[in-house]
Amino acid sequence: MEIPTVSVLADEEFLPFRENTFDLVVSSLSLHWVNDLPRALEQIHYVLKPDGVFIGAMFGGDTLYELRCSLQLAETEREGGFSPHVSPFTAVNDLGHLLGRAGFNTLTVDTDEIQVNYPGMFELMEDLQGMGESNCAWNRKALLHRDTMLAAAAVYGEMYGNEDGSVPATYQIYYMIGWKYHDSQAQPAERGSATVSFGELGKINNLMSQEKKSQ
Repeated sequence: MEIPTVSVLADEEFLPFRENTFDLVVSSLSLHWVNDLPRALEQIHYVLKPDGVFIGAMFGGDTLYELRCSLQLAETEREGGFSPHVSPFTAVNDLGHLLGRAGFNTLTVDTDEIQVNYPGMFELMEDLQGMGESNCAWNRKALLHRDTMLAAAAVYGEMYGNEDGSVPATYQIYYMIGWKYHDSQAQPAERGSATVSFGELGKINNLMSQEKKSQ
């Protein structure tokens, strides 16, 4: 059965949908391009129905750290300073705060790292350009001198290179789940209402054994 779909070209910071429209919103590796991430998350929360869920994945702060460090060291040594050549990414501890501030609850945030090996730095940069993942910061430097690029490639291979001559590129992925509040959702018990102490959890096996023997 084919599911009908509708394509909408929209800005994540100004979603063209009414409040309480969707049961589910999914975002896959696109939020790192958003200029105003807090507003984008607030917009997602706005268009979700109560008890709706947002599931997302985005590149994290350690993404391409090998490339960033190599370019910074080479540019500082050759040109006396450096400018960002890789788009900025969000830190994982900031992401949880942003989701909570946007109104989401029952949050889950997890991280994963994927390493991809390339023949060299230039092949990596060509791959990034082909994926449309070049740096788009408005204040970025227009170009790097040829000797700076060659120095960066040498630094990359020296600091991070594999035994076979290839170089790794790390992609850190943040996975997130957040729910929009609804009265039917489970609520935390009142403080002090517990009937079992955490200190007694270590005795649970003994208690279960005694219960089986009594049966």
